[in-house]
Amino acid sequence: MNDVTPSGHNWRPRRFMVIVAHPDDADFGPAGAASAWIDAGAEGWLVCCTSGDAGSDDPDANPVELAQARELEQHEAARIVGYRGVTFLHQPDGSLANDLALREMLVREIRTFKPDAVFTCDPEVVIHGGGGVNHADHRAAAMAAVDAVYPAARNPMAFPWLYRQGLAAHRVRRLYLMWSNQPDVWIDVTTTADRKIEALRAHSSQLRDPEGVFARVRGRLAEQGERIGAAAAEAYRLVVLDPDPDEEEDAEVQEALTAERPQPR
Repeated sequence: MNDVTPSGHNWRPRRFMVIVAHPDDADFGPAGAASAWIDAGAEGWLVCCTSGDAGSDDPDANPVELAQARELEQHEAARIVGYRGVTFLHQPDGSLANDLALREMLVREIRTFKPDAVFTCDPEVVIHGGGGVNHADHRAAAMAAVDAVYPAARNPMAFPWLYRQGLAAHRVRRLYLMWSNQPDVWIDVTTTADRKIEALRAHSSQLRDPEGVFARVRGRLAEQGERIGAAAAEAYRLVVLDPDPDEEEDAEVQEALTAERPQPR
């Protein structure tokens, strides 16, 4: 059981990136927080590792046509949320692997867009706290994202050809891990919950019972909102890799003041 005192989380990046396995993961995931941050002036970019070409119960479905349809759905959902753009890495749906090839692709995306924060799944979750197995692609995308953020994207010696192509090392300061069994921050999405639902509505190929899905999503948002006294919230596990510049300055000032104090004899 988590022994955490919930509170509303007000930090906001200048730029952020969402890295997920499939089209629709970002909208079931951080669409509310992403919309709120964008409304507050941040820029967001979405990266889908696959195009969802195996996302059908019909064995006769054409995977190429399905991928095309799902990319169009995700573009529409991204427009609703307000992302600046979407990248599809066209990795195989259902057999996504956290390998060096995927890590290089994600490092390229991170060094190109230069986000302060990255949303992805919690790679430690295999069994969800409320029951159910976390999809293997979700786990692979999450681990690949974490490995790309740290240390690869910030290490100039990792994939050195990227540096020679003009993509210098970049330090992501924060990771927000969604669908975690150990959340410790809650982002108020009261004003953007409806937009999250509209973004989900764009994924028509994946919704058998849209209104039932939306009701469950709203129920979950309300449940998390209660933790911080809001009508709706999304929960994340926060990993702070680097302090903000003003926090670094405060720490340096405190260190200098401490050094100037007379030492006891």
